[in-house]
Amino acid sequence: MKTTFDQAMAAVLATAKDYGIESISLIESVHRVLREDVSADRDFPPFDRVAMDGIAINFDHFDHKSKMAEITGIAAAGSSKQELINRKSCFEVMTGAVLPEGADTVIRYEDINIEGSTVTVADIELRKGQNVHNQGLDRRAGDLIIDQGTRISPAEIGVGASVGQTHVRVSKLPKCIIISSGNELVNIHEEPKAHQIRKSNSHQIGSMLSAKGIVADVEHLNDNEEEIENKLSKFLDQYDVIIVSGGVSKGKFDFIPGVLDKLGVERLFHKVEQRPGKPLWFGQHGGGTLVFALPGNPVSSFMCALAFFSPWLLKSLGSKEEESTYAMLSEDVSFKPNLTFFLQVRVKNEKGQLKAYPIKGKGSGDLANLVDADGFLIIPQGYDNYTAGSAHPFISFRNLT
Repeated sequence: MKTTFDQAMAAVLATAKDYGIESISLIESVHRVLREDVSADRDFPPFDRVAMDGIAINFDHFDHKSKMAEITGIAAAGSSKQELINRKSCFEVMTGAVLPEGADTVIRYEDINIEGSTVTVADIELRKGQNVHNQGLDRRAGDLIIDQGTRISPAEIGVGASVGQTHVRVSKLPKCIIISSGNELVNIHEEPKAHQIRKSNSHQIGSMLSAKGIVADVEHLNDNEEEIENKLSKFLDQYDVIIVSGGVSKGKFDFIPGVLDKLGVERLFHKVEQRPGKPLWFGQHGGGTLVFALPGNPVSSFMCALAFFSPWLLKSLGSKEEESTYAMLSEDVSFKPNLTFFLQVRVKNEKGQLKAYPIKGKGSGDLANLVDADGFLIIPQGYDNYTAGSAHPFISFRNLT
């Protein structure tokens, strides 16, 4: 039975699971998914705030004819609220200071001249309330500022700090292990022999998970069926998610699918009508552990991790964020096989439109080609030709968080 990309994605997302909630330090929570609402503990701003360095006046009492006033005080940021007792006079005020009682308008230093204690305002139009950030203008005490399900960015960190949220409740991350497989692989610090290559998939996928806050363990399996069975049996009890790279196709040494079946991992699908990444295997163990068994070719492996693991993780964490955006083809593309096509593209924002420029590679083993691309454009199956200007989902690997 053939499995389409849409069917495979539905099967993956159906296994999304809530791994619980934990409380962590606010400063460590960037990129995590918030699991509580954050409300204003007081008005934002908490007082009528001076927005520009200059002088504060009472608009109605200011001498608009002479445009002159006497300085009777100064209000610095961090000082307690003062009062403009003589409403015809003015206070020097600094950005961030509490607007003095009785004042309602701020004129910036650039528009005044000070001689001694006398201020003369330039011949400009004045507006009552200018350069004043009024109390509660942004939010009122008790207002919802950030709702749960938000991916925390530096903006949410700043807001959390402003309401005194030293710790936040976030979704727990699944415990993951990344497993490379194959006798041809050596560690990156080793000098490979003529018949060997250095490991790249585990590092590439590991960095992707790291950008999402997951520090995954890493392991390697040789092409030995007994070794594979012994190690996978242990890992199924230790991890929430196992990501295997390689050993899932039809080769004589591709033992992974058979071993997983023997260990009681239910196969939800094997082989997807897509290119690259057709040999993708996905299943679930009775204990709840999920297995993403990815093709060994580096472009296929990375693409499958981006396209399937990332949206699964967002759903599991309860994120409201959409994983993909859309980009428009810059030129006609012909693709004859009846498969979903993950086209490597470079993207440019042209007058508000995200344009996707195809990057030609030499197949799913051409890892070096990825450095010229920004991500994958998902071209749906069912057509021979795809026209310039048609919009399709775009998955970026330049912005993984």
